[in-house]
Amino acid sequence: MNRPSALTVAGAGMAGLTAAARARELGLDVVVHEKGDRAGGSMLLSSCVVWRHRTLELAREECPTAEPALQRLVVEELDEGLTWLEALRAPVVSKDTGNPRTAGWRFDPRGLTDVLVRAAGKVRVRSPFPAGARPLVLATGGFAVRMARERALALRANPWSEGDGLDEGLSRGGSTTAGMDEFYGRAMPAPPARWGEEDFVRASQLYGRWADVLDEQGESVWEGPVSWSENDLVQAIARRPRGIARYRVGRDALAQRVRERTVADMVAEAERLGGPVDRDDGGVTVTVQAAVTHTIGGLRVDEHARVVGTDDLWAAGADAGGFSTGGYASGLAAALVLGRRAAEDAARRFAG
Repeated sequence: MNRPSALTVAGAGMAGLTAAARARELGLDVVVHEKGDRAGGSMLLSSCVVWRHRTLELAREECPTAEPALQRLVVEELDEGLTWLEALRAPVVSKDTGNPRTAGWRFDPRGLTDVLVRAAGKVRVRSPFPAGARPLVLATGGFAVRMARERALALRANPWSEGDGLDEGLSRGGSTTAGMDEFYGRAMPAPPARWGEEDFVRASQLYGRWADVLDEQGESVWEGPVSWSENDLVQAIARRPRGIARYRVGRDALAQRVRERTVADMVAEAERLGGPVDRDDGGVTVTVQAAVTHTIGGLRVDEHARVVGTDDLWAAGADAGGFSTGGYASGLAAALVLGRRAAEDAARRFAG
């Protein structure tokens, strides 16, 4: 097969930068196009914990409708990917997730972005990818912006992931996975609160497991235990009008901790940002809104990250669906594993 002039990568988040860096290691010329004004995508705005379920059985339990082959890839290959990032000199903050069900590392998001940009080589910002480019790795971040707009939800992600990769893949014969209406997100302080990218992590109201959660009509949003990730609760809130709910927590819950923060810390952050917070002798009520971080459904890919039904098109990160449908798994982990897989498959076909 003729060697192309360059592998085109669409998107400079975790998936795109990983694919570009690995492809260059394997001898391909690569050009990364990022339509935003910076590299890093939503990775740069995250807590940057890159994790996997400790076993495939746990992954199946938490994401029962996901594609088993993709789940197995992440469980079996993430550790190698983390070691690869460390070899690139990505700054590791911790090699522990603090969750007994998961294993992974936490990176400094700015440091990780900078390391991957250097390794990726040609990264062009404010540069939409050329439609029809061949060969092409799609890593545009899914369609979080489109979903948030269509469902009148808040957006907790970069402002560029409109679904360009999804549209390109479908136009070239690809198909979609299950879970096109699913997303990973967080409950954030509701209007009139004003929060921006610098608040995405610290303003997350991650204490639904200790709260009574009611919608604006006073009806219960969730019955039974909430998962450790609370993504199930956020999706339930998203199905209520305007994606709005009220978290009511008693005084005895305010000292509970999620990693380094207490419930009281998270409530205080909502208050600082102007969110509706009502305090009384019994506890606190905080009004929250469901916010989309990344979509879960996407293009159907095989174990080489190739878009099923196409020949020279790959998808990684949130452009690829199927690895966490029905639950929640680390988007950064899938981006790392599938980004490397896409690069390796492209290099087998085009390098040399």
